[in-house]
Order: sequence, then C-alpha cells, then structure tokens
Amino acid sequence: MEKISNQELLLPEGFLRQRDDITGKIGLIWEQIKTPIFVPILKLAVIICLGMSIMLFIERVYMGIVIILVKMFGKKPGKKYKWETIKDDVELGSSAYPTVLVQIPMYNEKEVYQLSIGAACGLSWPSDRIIIQVLDDSTDSTIKELVAMECKKWANKGINIKYEIRDNRNGYKAGALKEGMKHNYVKNCDYVAIFDADFQPEPDFLWRTIPFLMHNPQLALVQARWKFVNSDECLMTRMQEMSLDYHFTVEQEVGSSTYAFFGFNGTAGVWRISAINEAGGWKDRTTVEDMDLAVRASLKGWKFLYLGDLQVKNELPSTFKAYRFQQHRWSCGPANLFRKMALEIIRNEKVSLWKKVHVIYSFFIVRKVIAHVVTFVFYCIVLPATVLIPEVEVPRWGAVYIPTIITFLNAVGTPRSLHLLVFWILFENVMSLHRTKATFIGLMEGVRVNEWVVTEKLGDALKFKSVVKGYRKPRFRFGDRLHILELGVGAYLLFCGCYDLLFGKNHFFLYLFFQAFAFIVAGFGYVGTFVLGS
Repeated sequence: MEKISNQELLLPEGFLRQRDDITGKIGLIWEQIKTPIFVPILKLAVIICLGMSIMLFIERVYMGIVIILVKMFGKKPGKKYKWETIKDDVELGSSAYPTVLVQIPMYNEKEVYQLSIGAACGLSWPSDRIIIQVLDDSTDSTIKELVAMECKKWANKGINIKYEIRDNRNGYKAGALKEGMKHNYVKNCDYVAIFDADFQPEPDFLWRTIPFLMHNPQLALVQARWKFVNSDECLMTRMQEMSLDYHFTVEQEVGSSTYAFFGFNGTAGVWRISAINEAGGWKDRTTVEDMDLAVRASLKGWKFLYLGDLQVKNELPSTFKAYRFQQHRWSCGPANLFRKMALEIIRNEKVSLWKKVHVIYSFFIVRKVIAHVVTFVFYCIVLPATVLIPEVEVPRWGAVYIPTIITFLNAVGTPRSLHLLVFWILFENVMSLHRTKATFIGLMEGVRVNEWVVTEKLGDALKFKSVVKGYRKPRFRFGDRLHILELGVGAYLLFCGCYDLLFGKNHFFLYLFFQAFAFIVAGFGYVGTFVLGS
C-alpha cells in the first residue's frame, strides 16, 4: 500500500493539479522569454560593467604607482615650491604681512559654533592683518543670538571679528561666501582661508600655508588634510575614515603632484582672492561650489598645492540620515557639474591636452561617475542576476580578482582598519545605491539636483545627552528608520542567494547573503548612532 503524504491528505487532488499546471506554465513562459530577451540584455550589461571595472582598475593602479613614486622620489612641497618664513621688517612692521580673511559659513550650528569660532580666533597672525568673518545663515533665532554673542565675546578680547547675516539663503553656502566677499573691508585682503563650522585649525595653520602663496604667484590654493576627531565613535564613522583617508592620501596627493589640480574640499584651504575673482567668483549652479571654483580656476591656468602633513580637525557625520544626505550632495553635485562644464573644458585653450584628459576622464568620468555606478550596478544587480540566468557567466577575473585588488588599493590609506575590510566592502556597496541614484540625478538634472541639506554635526551633544538624560530606548518612527530602497535591494540579493544555494553553481551565495544582510540592516536604520529628535 502506497504511503499518502500529509500534503495530499490536506489538499484536494484538483487543487494540486491546478497548482502544478500554473507552476509549469510560469516556468515555460520564463524559458521562452529568457533566451531571446533577458540573456542578451544581461550579457550586454556584463560587458559594459566589465569595461567600467577595467577603467576603474587602471585608474586605481595608476594612482597607486604614482603615489609610490612620489613617496620614493618625489620632492616635498617645500622643495617643489618656494617656502620661506615671513621675516619681520622693522620699518614696515606688520604691513610686511598680507591681510588674511578667515570665513566661517554656518547654518544652525548649535553644537559646534563655539569650537570653530574659537579655533579661528586662535589663529596666530598679526592682529591687524587678519579678519574673522562669521557668515551665519541660521534660521533659528536662538542659535543666531548665541553665535552673535560668541562673536561679541571675541571682539571684546580685541579680535577683529565680523558677524554677517543675510535676509535669505539664496545659493546656500556659495551664496554666503559670495556675499561675504562683497564687504568693503575684504578689498584690502590678499588671501581667504575657509573653514566649515566643525573645523578646528591649529594656531600655526596660516604660518604653514600663506608663505606658499606669497612666494609662488602661480599657486591659487593650498589645501590641508582633514583629521577626524570622532572616527572611533561607531562602525559607520570608521568606514567613512577608510574612504576619506584614501581620498586624501592618494587622490589629492596624486592630483597635486602630477597636474597641480584636484578638487577643493570646500574647507581647510587658503585661496588667493585674485584667483577666485579671475575664475568668476563663487557660483551656486550646483551643490559642489568648491569643486566648481577649483575647475574654473584650473582652466585659467592656476595651480593647486595639497599639504598632506597639515591636518585640520573636523567631525564625521555619525547618523545614517546625515551621511545619506551628505553622500547625495557629494555624488549628485560632481555629476551635474560635469554635465555643465564638459564642453567648456574641451574648448579651453589655456591648459594642455593632457590636463583636459585628466580632468574629464580621470577626475570626472572615472572617479565621479563610473566608481559609483559600477559598484552598485555590477556587484548588487548584474552579478546576482547571473545566478538566476546561468547562461550568462562573469569571468573570474572580473568577479573576484579586479574587485579584490581595487579593494586592497583603497585600503592603503587606513592601515589600522584593515581588519574591517569586509565590513567596509559591504557598507560601500550599500552606499553605492544612493551614490548611483544621485549621480544619475545630477547627469539628468532631476528633481533633487540642487537639494542642499546641511550635514548635521553633533559635537559633544551625543555624550551630553547620554550623561544627562540617561539611556532611553529610541521611539521607532516609520519615516525616520525604515528605508525602502535598501530593503528592496536586500530582498533581491537574499532571493538570489537562496536560489544560488539551492540550484546554482556559481557559489556566490556567501557574498549574496552577507550583502543582503548589510542592505537589510541599513534598511531598518541600524547604522551609525541614533539621537532622539534628530
């Protein structure tokens, strides 16, 4: 007597037959459309992604070789460019020193305004040859009053500090900087140092930067490196440190050493005011006004210098919400700027052909577009799709070897975090979703192309709240903590991983499961710190 399964006892025979018929029809339809439609599309996608991977690989290897040669044989900035201490002149007195404007743009910076203003007022320079300009666009009247009182406090100590406000926020940061340059007292200034509200320069910052500009008339900008004061706050800030350390250790150093061009980081730098004016001043046509100015100044023939050993303290965004907004701006802005300036760069006659190639191909196409797109599209969409369509194969060199080498090249900037490399890969792939989306918005000038959300700075707020209020379990708010895009991609990767485990031969399921978990964790908002009311 044949055994009857529990399923057959519970379900009618007609239902089972109908279910099998539906499953068979779906399978038949899938097989009929898969070969003529999806297989060619996926093959084309693989070819395009492999091409972009090779471009990114070559760029990373090239920069790696250059940085090794620079470290081994390259001249230090003090030898490549003339640098001499400014000598006192008894007859001229302080007039032998150039007048320096220090701009601090801020917007509702309740937690950090005292740090930045205090650090700027603590800069060592002849008191009658330096002007501190606080550009306050705050909309919170209480914060405005606090910032004004802080400026008044330093003014009473003899510091030449100006508190400037506007009746609008047109142009955001670019608009504030542009408006700040219009004041009469700025006409006597030769150079301008710019610090965002969370940056704290050391007292000798001007002594180490200004002489380069004084003795090298071809230099327009001296850029310092960022030093992160809260990199150990959480795992997310450690991941950011790894990415930004590569940017400063390799990208900025290579740009400065080869073509004397790199993107101004928007802060912790000193500009020659005449170079800003010649380049057309600050423009608010994109969300990367700093990069915009740098490209325009470079096309005028000006050169830039990066000082890797000069570091300025600052804060990394420690909440996932703040970091997502920052990455949207940093990815959308360059793509949109490339759209606006590509023809202008090509037609420029003041710079060499090789510099044009460097700016268009290396700086914009590879680093600002391909680096984001290939990370998400290839490793989070196309590669998992080959599990479902085994007729399409990705060569091992494209799926394993190239990304492994690129990853290790990216990790050289932060040796102390090598043990976190796997977490960094998973996190970067998650963030590539937003960077890719923002890149396409910038290229196509989508709805959010000029969206500007100031990156939230916490200062000591998180510590203060934990001490004073004690621990309180954050109240779950659907809109704040749940991210549908991350959850959708996570579900897709989880399905592909299960399919590969059960039916596939690619053995990608381990990667797919880990990456799916990373997207799902981010989707539920369990990344970074969480501050009540933020």
